[in-house]
Amino acid sequence: MIIEGIRLLNYRNYEELELKFHSNLNLFVGENAQGKTNLLEAIYICALGKSFRNNKDQELININKNQSLIKTFVKKRNRDIKIELILQKDEKKRIKVNDVSLNKYGELLGNLNVVLFSPEDLKIVKEGPSERRKFIDNDISQISPKYYYLMNQYNKILLQRNKLLKNKGVKPIDLQVWNEQLSSYGTEIIIYRRNFIKKLSLLGKLMHRKITESKENLEIKYDSNININENMNSIQIKERFLAKIDSVYVEEKYRGITLCGPHRDEIKFTINGMDVKKFGSQGQQRTTVLSLKLSEIELIRGEVGEYPILLLDDVMSELDEFRQKYLLNNLKNIQTFITTTVINPFDLKNDNYKLHRIANGNVYNNK
Repeated sequence: MIIEGIRLLNYRNYEELELKFHSNLNLFVGENAQGKTNLLEAIYICALGKSFRNNKDQELININKNQSLIKTFVKKRNRDIKIELILQKDEKKRIKVNDVSLNKYGELLGNLNVVLFSPEDLKIVKEGPSERRKFIDNDISQISPKYYYLMNQYNKILLQRNKLLKNKGVKPIDLQVWNEQLSSYGTEIIIYRRNFIKKLSLLGKLMHRKITESKENLEIKYDSNININENMNSIQIKERFLAKIDSVYVEEKYRGITLCGPHRDEIKFTINGMDVKKFGSQGQQRTTVLSLKLSEIELIRGEVGEYPILLLDDVMSELDEFRQKYLLNNLKNIQTFITTTVINPFDLKNDNYKLHRIANGNVYNNK
């Protein structure tokens, strides 16, 4: 899988831009706040339909314009895929794949697979469980667009159930229909997550042992809010889900929110039995994220049959020399886009990269 090129029109600080990319390594080099990350963001949006910066669509449009265009040209399994997003102020974005308008956002997922690695990814380890849930939700949605549909339905049911719980006169019988739907969708989500974490844990353990020269053992565990075990089938999980809902009814009514389900799940990282979030050093936390990202790449390759596109947003400054070299040595056969202020860490050869210098929304191709 490679991105052959991109076209931007009135996107952030780019008025008009068209670039061709190298199939191996693409470097975006420049000072901070010049537009390097904007290019990675545009690629990411074509894969997942949203920004990794959590911006509103309207904020992606050039401040002096009313409409923006992002278009990427992808080659996947020897098939040409053109992905186009049209953003307009005060209107919903439009998405086209090979000139066909998509009716649902979920139809975009899977056409382009990406893995993003940025300094912000330290949040996966250091901050609350919502960051870890977001991490796995994005990945599973890329691998299986059905998962996005399940999450969307689950969240709609959750919203309606929470509204009902805020009604002081609500009774258990009033919640039965919502409980049934919540547990049905929630069970499928739990199974997807459990299977994903099982695969990620195996890969993460191998990656981490290699990076730390077998000094550290990384464990990744899925901690379900409804206390399941990995041997339970879907019927058993749903029964456990409904039993948990019944057990917390009084507290839910008091607090006015749904207290059990995958929206409250946790993913735990331990190194040699130690909780990385609570007790891991900064170096261990960074190595954990590096192991995760390399595992992400291999997991997606195993599921879709091709390596995803790798986006590295200013991560070299966050890694020491050993981790920089380890990362770069694992990028063979993977089209990679890197933003950086300097090119010192890179062992550049005449034929394996393309260098784009960025200054104030302008791109100068040095090679």
